[in-house]
Amino acid sequence: MFYRTKEMNRYERIGHKSLMEFLRKHTGTGGKLREEIELVSSGILMKDADHAGNTGDTFHWIFSTYDSDRVDERIDQNGWDLEHYLMNPVVLWAHNHCIPAIAVASDVEAKDTLTGTIRFNDKAYDEFGWGIGERVKNGIIRSGSVGLRLLEVEFIDHRHNPEEKCDVIFRKQELLEFSICNVPANPFALQMDSLQTSSQGESDPTGLSLQDRTGTNRKTSFWPLTNDSLYGGIHGR
Repeated sequence: MFYRTKEMNRYERIGHKSLMEFLRKHTGTGGKLREEIELVSSGILMKDADHAGNTGDTFHWIFSTYDSDRVDERIDQNGWDLEHYLMNPVVLWAHNHCIPAIAVASDVEAKDTLTGTIRFNDKAYDEFGWGIGERVKNGIIRSGSVGLRLLEVEFIDHRHNPEEKCDVIFRKQELLEFSICNVPANPFALQMDSLQTSSQGESDPTGLSLQDRTGTNRKTSFWPLTNDSLYGGIHGR
C-alpha cells in the first residue's frame, strides 16, 4: 500500500497498522475523511476471455472487486465516484505519471465489480505501451491496481462481526487512475482465463527499462513512483 496527503510531494509506503491509525485519527462523523488522502490500493486486473467485446487489441477487464485483499481492506463497489476519471480514462504503467499512458479505458462502470475495456497503444507510436499489451496478451503480466482518493470509510468491530475478515471497508472513493503492474495488493488480481492454472502472477522476465528525465537507465518493474521525486503521482507534484 502507498499513500500521499496534500503536504506530500510523492507517494510513500505505508503498512496496515499505520494506515489504520491514520484513518482513525482523520475520520469524522459518518466515516468521512477530514484529511485528503490518495492511495495506491488493492486492484484487480482480470481478462474475461469469453467476453464478446474482446478483440486482438481490446480486452474486457475487472478493475476492482469487494474481495478482502492482503492488507485487510475491502472496497465497496457501489461507492465509486467515476465522474472525473471518465473525462480522461487513461491506463498507466505502475502508477508512473512521468510515462505517457500506455492504454485507454472505455465502458468503465461500477456494479458488482468495477469493470472496463482496455485498449493498448499501437506499436507505431508507442512501442513501450504496445509491449506491455503484448505481455498481458501472452500471460506474462496479469495484474493491476487502482489509484483512488479516499472519501469515506467504515471500521469493522470484530466483536460484533467476528466473521468479517477485513478491518476497514472503503465506502466512498474517487477513482483517480488505473495501472497495470507486476504485483498487486489483491490476491485475486489475475487474468480470469489464467485463474484455473495458477494462483500467482508472473513477473516480466525482461525487467522493463526506461530512460527517466535525467537520462539514467531505470528498472520500472516495481513501483517507480517511490524511487524519485520526479514521479509526482496523481497531481504530478
